[in-house]
Amino acid sequence: MNDEELKIIIERAAKEGAKTALKEVGLNDESAYDDVRALRSLLDSWRATKTTIWQTTAKIVTTAVLTALSVGIYFTWGDK
Repeated sequence: MNDEELKIIIERAAKEGAKTALKEVGLNDESAYDDVRALRSLLDSWRATKTTIWQTTAKIVTTAVLTALSVGIYFTWGDK
């Protein structure tokens, strides 16, 4: 067996393995492409949501700290 024949056998085995793996996870039918696109869209939405949550949390904390500082300064200087 030469290198070319070995390469062909490995490629066939890889393709069959990939087909089997896709079949096991239910991605072997005509709608598999749409399913993968929907999953990617869902993941993108989740990532965007996580980013928005962290940004909103940071804004709330920053606003709370600045408000507390402002109230403290107002009451400190307001007494004079």
